[in-house]
Amino acid sequence: MTVADRTDGHQARCLPHLLALRLLARDGAEAPSPWLAIAEVAQATGAILAEVEVAGREARAATGGGLDPGIFLSVRLSRLAAAAGDAVAAAGAGDFTQLRRHLHRFEVLTSAIWAVQDVPR
Repeated sequence: MTVADRTDGHQARCLPHLLALRLLARDGAEAPSPWLAIAEVAQATGAILAEVEVAGREARAATGGGLDPGIFLSVRLSRLAAAAGDAVAAAGAGDFTQLRRHLHRFEVLTSAIWAVQDVPR
């Protein structure tokens, strides 16, 4: 079983959360109240961060002494967590322009992490 095979399930479990974030970021005119946006953003980003963390641990375990992606992935995970925090803060402030920007950054970073883990080893 490859690293990509091990992470596919984690990536698939992230999709509903990413879609929820896209919907929230897409429609500024019908944006929910800040407290509801905070809850939605925090729940979705938290679920994605948890899946990425587990997938990262599995990727490190799967390398079996080969190239250790741990440092690279931990830096990416830190950036992802910061983007999630920025999105939650923007939602709390009711700044949906910034929220859209931070959610876009969060999605790009999530995609980059999956791309790194999909590299055959």
